[in-house]
Amino acid sequence: MSSTSMNISVRGMVSQGPDGPLLVLSQRLDGHDTFLTGSLKVGEASIVVRILTLDDVTVLRPTDSAGAPVGTHWHGTLHLPHGLRPRTVPPDLQQAAIREERSLERLDEVELRYALTFLSESTTIAIRRARVDAIVSALPTNTRSPQ
Repeated sequence: MSSTSMNISVRGMVSQGPDGPLLVLSQRLDGHDTFLTGSLKVGEASIVVRILTLDDVTVLRPTDSAGAPVGTHWHGTLHLPHGLRPRTVPPDLQQAAIREERSLERLDEVELRYALTFLSESTTIAIRRARVDAIVSALPTNTRSPQ
């Protein structure tokens, strides 16, 4: 993960979630670390938010329940202290896929993002190895033409 922080101009609408207000972005964030916290500056207010990016939408969940009424449109600057998420396949995963004749190239963008995020959240070497094995076992096999 990059240690360079960044600011992104965002806009969206307030929606009601099961646990309080949600700030639904008008465009999904791509290539950024999510499921982490950031801060959103709207006007003079700075709001600590949890960033949740799903397949087709990014939602900011304020850590406190204060906020604008449901349906309110807003725009501001999202500060990401953790920067961009790397999109390269790490060597251990690439080598394991090659060894097992599996294809990372046949994954779509969403599947690759999930696999890389799953792997990047490993907290020990043993967990990382187990996750590499799990990812590789789920990959499609390489298609080879007869020789």
